[in-house]
Parts: sequence; structure tokens; C-alpha cells
Amino acid sequence: MAALARTLAEFVVSVPAGAIPALAMERAKMSLASTIASAAMGQDIPSARIVRGLELEEGGAGQASVWFQGARLPLTRAVRVNAVASDAAASDDSDMRSIAHIGTIVSSTALALGEHAGTGGADLLRAMVLGYEIAGRIDESLTPGRMQRGFHGSVSTVFGAAVTAGRLLGLDAHRMAHAISLAATSIGGMAIAADTSCAREYHAGNAAMAGVQAALAAMRGYEGEPAVLESPRGFLSAMNGQAVGDIAKDLGKEWDIVTDMAIKLMPGAHPFHATAEAAADAAMAGNVSPADIERVMVSAAVQWTSFKGEPHPRSLVDAAHSLFYFVAASIVERKFDWDAMTDAKMRDPVIAAVQDKIVFDPHPPPLPDRFPHRHGGSVAIRLKDGREFAATCRAPRGSGARGVDWKDVEAKYRRLAPMSGMGAARVQASLRLLRGFDELPDVRELTEMLAHPAGGPE
Repeated sequence: MAALARTLAEFVVSVPAGAIPALAMERAKMSLASTIASAAMGQDIPSARIVRGLELEEGGAGQASVWFQGARLPLTRAVRVNAVASDAAASDDSDMRSIAHIGTIVSSTALALGEHAGTGGADLLRAMVLGYEIAGRIDESLTPGRMQRGFHGSVSTVFGAAVTAGRLLGLDAHRMAHAISLAATSIGGMAIAADTSCAREYHAGNAAMAGVQAALAAMRGYEGEPAVLESPRGFLSAMNGQAVGDIAKDLGKEWDIVTDMAIKLMPGAHPFHATAEAAADAAMAGNVSPADIERVMVSAAVQWTSFKGEPHPRSLVDAAHSLFYFVAASIVERKFDWDAMTDAKMRDPVIAAVQDKIVFDPHPPPLPDRFPHRHGGSVAIRLKDGREFAATCRAPRGSGARGVDWKDVEAKYRRLAPMSGMGAARVQASLRLLRGFDELPDVRELTEMLAHPAGGPE
């Protein structure tokens, strides 16, 4: 029997252009737009500035653009810097099975490789779809096992970078298999650090960098252990993988970038977005005044995990991981938007008071499968006069389960992209390129715009 890495590699290199459906290509465009917008928001966060500064100090061959900086770095370093910037603002994308940020990794990888080679947009999008597919299938097997072992999603997103880069580099099946096997032994990342610190974006940068490095090494003939994924004491065993036989089942029948990718339409941890929507809906249904609230009952799928954070956050990291804050802010503001992670909002006394009234359902409904992040939540607001208003949201806007609308992606892009220094005309021009990306003969038309957001190079 062929090694699993070989089976996946043969699929990746043999998929003809016409076999990838238009909807998958469209979702890849949306991922690009979301990743760039999130990077614009995250570029000045200290973690992103530090990593960028380190890489620019070391320098190297100017192979790909550092977004918004008018600078260039080697491929592996450019993807690291850009991925860190996108992930730093907690505003990029998630896979709804596991909350791995696969779209960020395949987007930053694809644009760097495409820029270096002068690739057309359609080829780049196909590479992204395939990179997402392999990373998503492997991470589905790891969920929730890797979390129980303490590993962050970077241990699966690295495959997105390796496969995306390998496809764009034109690797054959033999070399692609080794890119996958090298990626499997190249990456780590502790979930506890990602949940409580800026290690989350550090993981993203390392995954992008290590995946591209694996593809480049394989291209030159470097070989790993082909059976590293499925062997005893191998990758899947170490990460407590489940349903391993499903990883290569029905390849090409449907596409994970369509079914499971979600674009964040608000910042912060994606498992909380549906519950935040429910909180806002309940508050609007009762025209609730925060002063009239006696209790807020939350019943969310994430209660089956240890992932709900603490009330009264005082930093972006804490707020991004606080379900208390998401629910309270959504009730008070009737929404949770891009301004929610500001110090002013975190210190708002009205939002703080509502957080103290939140309790959790002692008996949340059982999960229908092993993926708690797919299943949203309910919020019931009880007022002091005895009235109660409740709402349920099973999946957030922008997720595969509800569909992703370009008008939402465009609104996100228009809101966040100007943080890079882009003026209105340049925002509009770059968005037009993204919407028609599959028709772009050379992606450098977009990357030049991203490298110099305020205009041409000085």
C-alpha cells in the first residue's frame, strides 16, 4: 500500500485545472482578500513589527514582497512576515472543524510564490484550493486529538504551505510526497501559548515558512520518511489522530475550502462568533437595556472544551479569547465589530457590568459529532421584570455552512485595508484585482500594489 503522503501527492499533482469547481476558486479569492485585509490591521501590532524587524535586519535575496512595507525578502521569510501580520489581528479566517487558520497560510504562501515566478491568478488559486484541501483533511483527523495533546493548529496548516508551494513549483508526485513528509516533521506549536499570548501568530509565521522550505528542499531532491504520517510513533499517532482512513477518502468529491472555511466578519476567536450573533439577536429582539438585565445564560458548543476565556479582558489576546466579553459586548452594542478589540471597549463599564451577569448552561446540548467549533450557541437574556429573550445561531456569517457573500468580504476589505496606508482609489483598485483574480495574467500586478500601498516605489 502506498504511503499516505504519496497518495495525497499523486492527487495534488494530477488534478486537472478543470476539475476544481468555480465555487472553490471563488472562495480562494475571498481568502486572499480576507488575509490581506487582516494583515493590514495586524501589521503594526508589536508581535508583527518584531518579526518583520528581525527578518528585515537579516535581509537576503529579494524574492517576494513584504506587504505594505516597500521591502522584499527571501520566499520563506516573506511568507513568515506576511502570515504573522495577518494572524496577529485575530481577524483572518478559520476552518470551522478546528479553528486552524489554513486560509492565511495558503494565501500568504501563494502570493509570495506567484510573485516570484510571475504566475497567473488562476494557477495560484488552484494551488490554494489544493493546499487547503490537504491541510484540512489532515487537521480533521487531528481534531480534537491534537488539542487534547496540547498542539496548536499550526501543526496542520504547515501542509497547506507545503502543498500550495509544491504545486506552484511544479513538483512531481515523488517530490510532492517528500514535501508533505518533510512538513510533517518540521512544525510544532503549543495550544496553551496560542490561547494566552502572541504565540498564535508566531505559529502562523513558522507554519508558512516551514511549509515553503519543505517544498523548496523537496524540489532539490531532499527526501524525508514517506510513511511519517501513518507510521507507529509517526505524525498522526503523536497527535492522537482519529479516522485516519478518511484522510484520503473521496479525494476531489467535495472541497474543504467550500464546506469548512469561514471568513471572519468580526475579530477574535471564531468559536465565539455564532454565540455573539445570538447575543446581539436576543438583545435586539427584546430591545434590551443593559441596566434591566438580571442574568444572561449562555449555552454554547465550546462548553464541551476548555475554551471560553475569562471576563474583563485587558488586551487584544485576552479579548479575542473571552466568550464573556463577546456576549456582553454584543448585547450592549447589538453587534461585535472591528472596533471591539480597542482598549476603550474593553474598559467600558456597561460592557463590564453585563459580563458579571453571564452564567453558563450546566447541561449544554450534546454534540452531534467530535467538532465542537462547528455548532454555535444560544443566549437567553432574563430581565429584572421576568421577561426573557433568547436566540440561537448555529454557524456564523461568512462560514461555509451559511455561505460566504462577496458583499461581506468587500465590506471587511474596505474597512481594514486602509490601515495599511492605502487610499480609497488604491483600495478599490486592489479589490477589483482580487475579484477578477482568476483572469489576472501575472499576480505581480497585485503584489506591487500591496508592497507600495501609498503608490509606486520611491
